[in-house]
Amino acid sequence: MTTDIKNKKSALAIAAVLVVGLVLGAAILRTDKVQPAGEDHGHAEAGHAEEGHGDKGHDKEGHSDSDHHAQAAPATRGPHGGKLFTQAGFGLELSIFETDVPPEFRIYLYHEGRPVPPEQAKVKVRVERLGRSPELFDFAAEKDYLKGSATVEEPHSFFGTIEASIAGQALEFKFEQAEGRVQISEEQLKRNGVDIAIAGPARIRSSLQLLGEIRLNQDATVFVTPRLAGIVEAVRANAGDRVRKGQVLAVISSQALADQRSEVLAAQKRLALAKTTFEREKRLWEEKISAEQDYLLARQAYQELEIAVESARQKLGSLGVAPGESTQGLTRYEIRSPIDGVVTDKKISIGEVLKEDAPIFQVADLSSVWVELTVPAKDVNALKVGDAATVQSSAFVAQATARLSYVGALVGEQSRNATARLLLPNPKGLWRPGLPVTVDLTSDEVAVPVAVLAEGVQSLGGGPVVFGRYGQLFEARPVETGRSDGRYVEVLKGLTAGERYAAKNSFLVKADIGKAGASHDH
Repeated sequence: MTTDIKNKKSALAIAAVLVVGLVLGAAILRTDKVQPAGEDHGHAEAGHAEEGHGDKGHDKEGHSDSDHHAQAAPATRGPHGGKLFTQAGFGLELSIFETDVPPEFRIYLYHEGRPVPPEQAKVKVRVERLGRSPELFDFAAEKDYLKGSATVEEPHSFFGTIEASIAGQALEFKFEQAEGRVQISEEQLKRNGVDIAIAGPARIRSSLQLLGEIRLNQDATVFVTPRLAGIVEAVRANAGDRVRKGQVLAVISSQALADQRSEVLAAQKRLALAKTTFEREKRLWEEKISAEQDYLLARQAYQELEIAVESARQKLGSLGVAPGESTQGLTRYEIRSPIDGVVTDKKISIGEVLKEDAPIFQVADLSSVWVELTVPAKDVNALKVGDAATVQSSAFVAQATARLSYVGALVGEQSRNATARLLLPNPKGLWRPGLPVTVDLTSDEVAVPVAVLAEGVQSLGGGPVVFGRYGQLFEARPVETGRSDGRYVEVLKGLTAGERYAAKNSFLVKADIGKAGASHDH
């Protein structure tokens, strides 16, 4: 009897377990399922909600982030790596795709676990960012997904609302994701010395850092040539010597010079004879002893010889030879410096036979030098003649000011660089040709609509960012920068006038974001 009772109890227990198993199985079968597509399509955190930051501040429409958290629908990871929302048997997966394209929203649709053609749905996404007006994205069918109508700008940190109509079924989902965001109280800011500034208009004196090299001022440099062939008899200057204008640099013996001097002397002798004949014929004609024709012929001969003598003297003078030098020998030729300066090159030796066009000395006036600059093509239009510059030596401590005197009209085909030139006064000879220098070029002041203090710009994620202040939150805002004068930096994109941001000690905000792991991994 006792055995029968035990058998009946065991049978009832087994039956109960079977009933529970059937109920659970039915429940699982009724649950909506989405079959994995096996593809990873870009942004894997399209619905990530930041946790543990408490008060999140307020956006322009007065919604607090705590309200957004309350309204955001729970979601899971979808087969394409996006955020999957489900409702009434329908599934909607939202991802941010950015592989080889600017970031864009992509939406995949499902019903009862099966893909839905994108043409059968209408979707709109409203995005609200801290300190910004809402953005509305429309969607159009493309391949097996819906593509957003605009680029999803960085940072990908916002509260969003999805409104969809799939096969006549109206759906709405809310989500939030945050990146590059950290909460810091006013007390913490004060304790760490982080100052808050306001982005706005500023006057920026554009500055451009370039590398350069000191070169000879070619406008004050001469090459000395003998202008006559001859043999070198003496050399009286060496490279590095300082010389004065007219100082003898070398002496050569030239037969061509002897011929030229002989021509001058012969012409002078003929002129003296012609002068005597002319004066005699003039006197005889005045006394009516000789005919007028003889007087006129004598005068003509005298004038022609005057011209010949003057021509011979000018030929001699063009060689830099004074008539009085002929007393020291017809072949002696003294080569003189044409300017005050320094001998920077010498190519002459005693006994050498020179050609008339051989460059034997280079003399340069080093009271001024050139600074040659290599300018990238993108910066050429920012330069203009007359711009001020500060020149600093990279070999020793020295600094001087100069003006831009030349901007090249051509860009190198290989280097894609242009050449610019500064005229640098060098009264003490400190700036020697060949010396490498750094140049800080400064143009006129320009008014810009949005600028921030230079110390407020940090590098994060491979680009410049400014940490905007929104309530108790800081959020990294990627910016496109323009001109800078070392104090202010022009902001072309990413920040608007009137926004507050971390200025002094902004690197501490960057450190807190790094410690909090708040930057998003795209």
